[in-house]
Amino acid sequence: MLSTDALPGLLAVLAVTVATVAIGTWGLRFSRTTSDFFVASRTVRPRLNASAIGGEYLSAASFLGIAGLLLVGGADMLWYPVGWTAGYLVLLVLVAAPLRRSGAYTLPDFAEARLGSRWVRAASSLLVVGVGWLYLVPQFKGAGITLESAIGAPEWVGPVIVGLVVVVNVMSGGMRSITFVQAFQYWLKLTALLVPAMVLLVVWWGDGRPAGHGLGGGWSDPVAGDGAIGLYSTYSLIIALFLGTMGLPHVVVRFYTNPDGRGARRTTLAVLALLGLFYLWPPVYAALGRVYGDPLVRDGRADVLVLELPRLMLQGIGGELLTGLVTAGAFAAFLSTASGLVIAVSGVLTQDVTSRWVGEHSGAGGSTGSVATAFRLAAAVAVVVPLLVTLLVGRVGVAQSVGLAFAVAASTFCPLLVLGIWWRGLTDAGAIAGLAAGGLGAGGAAVLNLFGFQADGWAGALLTQPAAWSVPLAFAVMAGVSLATAGRAPAHARRFLVRLHTPETLGRGPLTRAE
Repeated sequence: MLSTDALPGLLAVLAVTVATVAIGTWGLRFSRTTSDFFVASRTVRPRLNASAIGGEYLSAASFLGIAGLLLVGGADMLWYPVGWTAGYLVLLVLVAAPLRRSGAYTLPDFAEARLGSRWVRAASSLLVVGVGWLYLVPQFKGAGITLESAIGAPEWVGPVIVGLVVVVNVMSGGMRSITFVQAFQYWLKLTALLVPAMVLLVVWWGDGRPAGHGLGGGWSDPVAGDGAIGLYSTYSLIIALFLGTMGLPHVVVRFYTNPDGRGARRTTLAVLALLGLFYLWPPVYAALGRVYGDPLVRDGRADVLVLELPRLMLQGIGGELLTGLVTAGAFAAFLSTASGLVIAVSGVLTQDVTSRWVGEHSGAGGSTGSVATAFRLAAAVAVVVPLLVTLLVGRVGVAQSVGLAFAVAASTFCPLLVLGIWWRGLTDAGAIAGLAAGGLGAGGAAVLNLFGFQADGWAGALLTQPAAWSVPLAFAVMAGVSLATAGRAPAHARRFLVRLHTPETLGRGPLTRAE
């Protein structure tokens, strides 16, 4: 029997679900072409696109994980929001505008156009799917934690609900439809953090501004302890977060939806402002948790600090209403990020797998209808696989697992994009070797962590934070093999790079996919 305490949380989840489906269905009327499904016909303006990026980027780790990590680990965990925001600055400087001018639909599209190799495309497709699924697991886990905390539901209920809603929304209208959903969800998430935080600060002030335990000393030290191992872990985390953003498939695909390179840059600047505004608030919850959240720390439930803090600080209907609001924000976080990831993975699966299967069995060839069918089939696959993994693996730290996804992205697509955009000497052999080195290194570490493998000392640090060795390894292998196979450099590389770096105002439009 559902308790009255759980009613606000249940109503919040239902409201977010209904609003998400309604907005997605409304956006369906704008989705008529193949380009609408993949990149919203490249017509999304910077302000709308920035809100949508904020909606999909601020995931379970941002909404729930940061506050819990700060509560337990102290100020050193601030590197997570700093890195996630600063990653967009790196993306702005190195990647945003040239990537938009490539005219690609997906990262594998870009890789094939740049290097003229189906093998590089295949490797990139495999990695997009792997990174996307790795990032989807913590979203589903976070949904399970949220519904378990808010309404007492079994932990499997949250992932199943999120999976179903995402599949319905993505199938209905692809990228154009999801853009409206994610823009709405950014502002919902911001409101769901900001309003309860301000109310709880007033409650704390009325309590006489009590000081939390451990507010000095190690808790406020911004660099990890444990000597050299702690310093390595901190810098490895920074590398993963700063460089991983540009390699996340659901982030990169958003820049293909801008009208031009200038729009991509303006979008990135707006995203920096929106992320900075959002990340002001998780540390507030962590600081208040140091005062009121001892029971959560003792029970090993720091991940639910944002959800439980209103009840701990404010009794009665006021605390329940605030809990309902943060529950709505948390559920929106899972839906929006999962939607973006499913869009990115579905786009790759559609082009490289399901479109061929649908064409062979329907005889429809490359018609818009057959592409839509293939996209919807791919969306189902993109959700079902990580959902099953989520239900099989044990409880994982939300923010830490997202950090591993960043490490894999930083070790694979970051070298490919940076060298592919800025160095004419990159070859297909070098790209494949570098993707393999970084993917096997960081990806192997991520899989071991996901399934609970633990080690002590340096071995444990190298596995839990692999970016400091896997990123340089990927860059070195990619560049070294390219130099050794210089004769394989594509003949069109110089022309391709000129087009990537030539503003549209000079009369050269973006490359077509055929080029």
